[in-house]
Formats: sequence, C-alpha cells, structure tokens
Amino acid sequence: MAKAKKLTPRMLKRMVLQEKRRLRETLEQGEEDATKVDAEEADADEQADTLEKDIDYIKVLKIEERKLQKKLRRVNEARKKLRRRVLRKLS
Repeated sequence: MAKAKKLTPRMLKRMVLQEKRRLRETLEQGEEDATKVDAEEADADEQADTLEKDIDYIKVLKIEERKLQKKLRRVNEARKKLRRRVLRKLS
C-alpha cells in the first residue's frame, strides 16, 4: 500500500481549480449534469506523483536560472570593462 501524502493548501487549491475547470467544461458542453459528460478520471496518487515531479522540475529550473544569472552578470561586467577600455583608447 502506498504511503498517504499530506494534503497541503497548495494541493487543495489546485484540486479545487481543476474541479472548477471541469464544471465550466460541463456547462460549455451544454450538459446540466456533470455525470453525463465524458471526463478524464485520474487517481489521487497519480496526481500527487505528477505534482511532485512538477515541483522537482521547478526546483531544477530555479537552480539553472541562478547559474545563468551569475553567468550573465559576469558577461555584463566583462562587457563594461571592455567598453571602458575602448572609450579610453579612443579619447
């Protein structure tokens, strides 16, 4: 049996928003009853795994972003130094 995951406020909010979208789709399809509409069903543990993977991916992207920002800072500093050097030589 899989270990039960805690229901965090973020997970709850995401589930509520998904249900809201489903209800909106139901109304857009012209059905009054949600049971008459074909909908994708997913197990809660599958959603939790997907959320976990998304969160991990966000963390990886954040780390990569920091590295790229550092590299960009170095490039900008080097460009400033070269610009100053060229301007001094031209004056």
